[in-house]
Formats: sequence, structure tokens, C-alpha cells
Amino acid sequence: MCRNIRMLFNFDPPVTEDEIRAASLQFVRKISGFNKPSKANEAAFQAAVEGIASVSAQLLAALETNAPPKSREEEAVKAKARSADRFSPSRA
Repeated sequence: MCRNIRMLFNFDPPVTEDEIRAASLQFVRKISGFNKPSKANEAAFQAAVEGIASVSAQLLAALETNAPPKSREEEAVKAKARSADRFSPSRA
């Protein structure tokens, strides 16, 4: 799966519409192979983004968990550490 698509469930503060739309845009870009569609494909591309964003918002609203919400800041620090480890010169 595309590394730019982030998990959006069970965070404090909760996910925003902009975050859902950004993840949907990344998903459509990945499966279509277009970073920016041509004029001929623009309507279909945008419809797909909006449709996926809508379904994603419904999914996130319906999900339940007993786990405590994750901190965005703590998850960002962990992701940065994983990235630094992944791309460190000593791993080459």
C-alpha cells in the first residue's frame, strides 16, 4: 500500500475531513497512476476521490475500539524514527 496513506482511526484529536480527503486523493493517485489527471479524466478522478472520501468517513464513524486513542505527536515521533532508521547510511 502507498506509504503516504496514513492510518486515520483512533486518534486524539479525531481525524478531520481534510485528512480523509488527502488519504483518498493519495489512494486514487496510486490506483489510477495519475498524479494529476488529464482534462478528459479529471471529472472521473475527482468523483473517485469524493466517493472514497465519503465511504472512508462512513467507515471511520462506524468503527469501534476499546483501545485508548493514540497521540498524533507520539505517532509522528515514532514514524520519524522509523524513517531515520530506514534511510540511515549504516543500513546500506
